[in-house]
Amino acid sequence: MKKAVFIETPYMTLGQMLKEESIISTGGQAKWYLRETTVMVNDEPDNRRGRKLYPGDTVAVPDVGLFFIRSKQGE
Repeated sequence: MKKAVFIETPYMTLGQMLKEESIISTGGQAKWYLRETTVMVNDEPDNRRGRKLYPGDTVAVPDVGLFFIRSKQGE
């Protein structure tokens, strides 16, 4: 699955994205999930829940899909 994730702020964290996309149910699960799952940010593995995601970034979550970070500005 490929999906655009629109943000209204300059950035969002990886943990926030996982919660917003219902990959995890609570923000507290992000640390555990990222320890157990290899998430790729811009084609590099990243396990930091506080990783800042900016418009133009891509996040690949195994068995879930590919997410494209986009800005809502300009709509």
